[in-house]
Amino acid sequence: MPESRRRSALRRKEAIVGYLFILPALIGLILFYVLPTLRAAQISMTSWNLMRPAKWVGLENYTKLWADGQFWDSMWITLLYVAYNIPVQTALGLLIAVLADRLAKSVTFRAMIIAPYLISNVVAGLVWLLMLDPLIGVTNSFLGLIGIGPQAFLSSPDQSLVSVAAISIWRHVGFTALLFYAGLQSIPRDLYEAARLDGASEFAMFRLITLPLLRPVLVFVLVTSVVGSFQIFDVIAVTTQGGPADSTRAVLWYIYENAFKFSRMGYASAMSMVLFVILILVTLLQMRLLRGDQSDLG
Repeated sequence: MPESRRRSALRRKEAIVGYLFILPALIGLILFYVLPTLRAAQISMTSWNLMRPAKWVGLENYTKLWADGQFWDSMWITLLYVAYNIPVQTALGLLIAVLADRLAKSVTFRAMIIAPYLISNVVAGLVWLLMLDPLIGVTNSFLGLIGIGPQAFLSSPDQSLVSVAAISIWRHVGFTALLFYAGLQSIPRDLYEAARLDGASEFAMFRLITLPLLRPVLVFVLVTSVVGSFQIFDVIAVTTQGGPADSTRAVLWYIYENAFKFSRMGYASAMSMVLFVILILVTLLQMRLLRGDQSDLG
């Protein structure tokens, strides 16, 4: 057999093996993501209350959605939550990762910072619901020791969304830090040594070496964190249930209410499809602005 044909046959065998390896993940993607998305798009074109057969209404749900002030209010609340959550979570995660890389490289320390992420959102919400209780919560007891009066936290329209964001930050910051820590390990150490020989300060090395070479990890963290923040639901369901005074009525909670409280499955599916498109656009915008397809690590 000629050498070219032998190589071609080998490449085909390697391709078949590769497809077999990704086949389970591909089946899962189709069954649990692609097909439900197509089904939701179909339902969004109907009026369906789960009790009677679905009635085809075309784009009526989307037209109604455009004029729904409550939907846009819930979207604005979600954007505020993202604004509270993402900058603090990312900055704290990066700070913890840098400190862990420079000062504490033990496995015990890394296990401690990742521990909150191993708790489910529901459990985290329940724990903080008790800790932030205005009457029996230990948080107000601690604030009293340092001369600060009791705070309403989850019971106040002004503080509830910030409190929900703080719970999310507490749970996810360790995982964010671990991602940044893994990225720091891939940066060649001789770059820092050369910079020190040239008299560069710690801040200069962080700005000119660490941040540029961490950009792929930063893009991944921002994209996944933003998408996850837009889908905040379980902490709100456990702690505030959209209140008080609709101050934590995020878009996913509003979709849930329409689907299972008011039995408007078609309308809820239309909102889900709009949210799906918004998340795709936000992700593409982030990838474009942060140059997510490029790397500074040659």
